Amino acid sequence: MKTVTVSVVTPDGPVLEDSFEMVSCKAESGELGILPGHIPLVAPLTISAVRLKGERPQRIAVSGGFLEVRPDKVTILAQSAEKPENIDVERARKARERAERRLQAKKDEIDFRRAEFALKRALNRLDVVEEKR
Repeated sequence: MKTVTVSVVTPDGPVLEDSFEMVSCKAESGELGILPGHIPLVAPLTISAVRLKGERPQRIAVSGGFLEVRPDKVTILAQSAEKPENIDVERARKARERAERRLQAKKDEIDFRRAEFALKRALNRLDVVEEKR
């Protein structure tokens, strides 16, 4: 089966470079499915899991960023990207709890937005780990 090279990069460096049959991710405009030979595309990503299908399927938790698609390569530039085995589950749970407490306090709009972002990120990280099990 045909594959596309997928490269996931963060400010800290490369996270993954491998070949997959399909890439599924959430852009701000909705869910995207990318197959080899896809037309060129650039799209902003949301906080979500990137699902990579192939011989060795993988899921990666990304915290926003951009997706660049070319017929033979998909590049994901993300603020952060973590494989399930690199996610500290206890830390993610504590982050979720802190964010939930901050959301309940509703101090001001900026703090509310930060808490909302932190909660989405923690839930995404936990989701990626849970599905791996």
